[in-house]
Amino acid sequence: MAHTVRFTENFTANLDAIREYLASQDPAAAFEQLLDRLFDVFIANLELFPRMGRTFLGREPTADEGRAILAQLKKGMDADTEVREYIDENYLILYAIRKSTVFLLSIRHHLQLSFDLKGHWL
Repeated sequence: MAHTVRFTENFTANLDAIREYLASQDPAAAFEQLLDRLFDVFIANLELFPRMGRTFLGREPTADEGRAILAQLKKGMDADTEVREYIDENYLILYAIRKSTVFLLSIRHHLQLSFDLKGHWL
């Protein structure tokens, strides 16, 4: 069964930030390569294998602040939602699976700052 993949507003904003970041680093084709790989490989694979990434919420943070953020995140989720992470070359991608839909939550280049998860839930 193929899953439907949807972009969240946060994911789209992250792509804009990556485009700006890559432009500041001056690799002319890097953003186009990211988009090609995102659509041709990652999304195509997610449609068929949505659990290809590892579980994101299964690891317990060691810092108190991390545990508090994780608890808050879990509290705001439906029981049937699963958050996973996938590393693809220089990018870390967070996505959620809910029934037969995959929601792309966030993407970051590994040299960018940490994830901002505010407002990414539907």
